Amino acid sequence: MARPRKFTEDDVVASASTAFSAGGYGGTSLGDLVEATGLGKQSIYNAFGGKRELFIRAFKSDAADAVAALDQALAESDASPIERIRAHLLRLAIEFSAEQPRVSLFLKGNAELSDHDPDVASSALEAFSELEQVYLGCIVDAQTCGEVDPDADPAPLAAFYLAFTRGLETIGAAGVGRAKLSAAAITALDVLPLTQTGREKLLPDED
Repeated sequence: MARPRKFTEDDVVASASTAFSAGGYGGTSLGDLVEATGLGKQSIYNAFGGKRELFIRAFKSDAADAVAALDQALAESDASPIERIRAHLLRLAIEFSAEQPRVSLFLKGNAELSDHDPDVASSALEAFSELEQVYLGCIVDAQTCGEVDPDADPAPLAAFYLAFTRGLETIGAAGVGRAKLSAAAITALDVLPLTQTGREKLLPDED
């Protein structure tokens, strides 16, 4: 009778993600993964196939978490779509400028491997597309609510916020401070063709 596994794959993937986020794929050895996950080398091979296969699992999991976090941040709430976008951008500015920010495996793995690893590239592209669709949905909601010009094309606006927030994470990881990231977040709202209703939502005390 086979011995039951004394670990859950999700926990192992989460631990491996932390290790890969710290060292990158190239800087994380199988020994580092043994230490991070508590599994022996053979158990890692038996359960996942090896270092690369575990990395792909961890990378996809981190990418899925990024999409889920954005979806939750821009989900329906008492705030209007424009208010949700502003709160989201400012929250990212704070998160990415923390004293010891967690550099996501999604960011690090994409930068390190996408140019020569088709599996990482395709997974990253799929996640970027999903992130863009979340932004698109919120912008369309803002148009429906009368906050953004209904004649504006929401697709390039969604692409802008995808590119902007990924860039915000990158420069935050390099040490750019909270004041600059927050100012950039506020400035990023200027690309939206707001209606009078939208401007009043963002600046309720404006005359």
